[in-house]
Amino acid sequence: MALTVGKGRSVASKLPLVAAALLFILGIALARAAPSLEQYQMEQKQQPVRTGYAPVNGLRLYFEIHGAASSTQPPLVLLHGGGDTIQTSFGQLLPALARQRQMIAFEQQGYGHTADIKERPFSFEQSTDDTAALLDYLHVEQADLLGFSNGGTIALLVASRYPHRVRKLVLLSALLSRDGAYPWLWEAMDNARLENMPKELQQAYLAVAPEPGNLRLMHDKAAQRVRDFKDIPADTVRAVRAPTLVVIGDSDVIRPEHAVESFRRLPQAQLAILPGTNHMQVTSHGALAAMVAAFLDSPLAK
Repeated sequence: MALTVGKGRSVASKLPLVAAALLFILGIALARAAPSLEQYQMEQKQQPVRTGYAPVNGLRLYFEIHGAASSTQPPLVLLHGGGDTIQTSFGQLLPALARQRQMIAFEQQGYGHTADIKERPFSFEQSTDDTAALLDYLHVEQADLLGFSNGGTIALLVASRYPHRVRKLVLLSALLSRDGAYPWLWEAMDNARLENMPKELQQAYLAVAPEPGNLRLMHDKAAQRVRDFKDIPADTVRAVRAPTLVVIGDSDVIRPEHAVESFRRLPQAQLAILPGTNHMQVTSHGALAAMVAAFLDSPLAK
């Protein structure tokens, strides 16, 4: 069957329903034309980069710091999508932005280089607290946050729970309520299977994971986190004071109506809908880096 978005637009023609769900709601990068791991590592060598592991809430949280610190701009923290690594979510966007500002990227519990705590489920709330704890470890008092897909949900929660830590917020294809995604996704997520996860994502995990045998565990816990998603109350969204850029693709898994609703609820928000762009293509869109840079560089309202 063909899956459609909006007015009959096909986004996954002839793909099995389960595979399409994994491609979209978990933030998977199959069609994003993300650079290979070798290309990403080459970019790292061309720019100043520091890597390490932060002792955060029982984890050894893997992080990367790209670019030099600025006396006028806070660092930009990147929060990847579900099923992703830093490279698969931000392999194109990170190098483009790091030429002008300091970037902090990290991999959440059980993702990429960060080992899992097997008895602890993945949750948006835990990842929110882990993000704040990483900022403490790095002695970052305030930062800009950019989150993609699941990472966008986490970024919004950080701005809500730790408002003093967030100067500006960029939400890429972020889900804030269950009706913000197309209904078929929730039905499909109930049948999510590792076998339908794109090989590119499996390979990216296996290339860097400290325990490669946990691939199925990572997949299953990531899928469960999405199944357990609960709406962020409208009053919580309205209370976020950080200036926010809301971005989706016009063929995204996120409904345009949801992006508009998020834009209207956030007190200081801008909205961009990228033409000819699906969920998997948002972070590699040619206009995104310049758009984000302009938003972050704009003066705060007085």
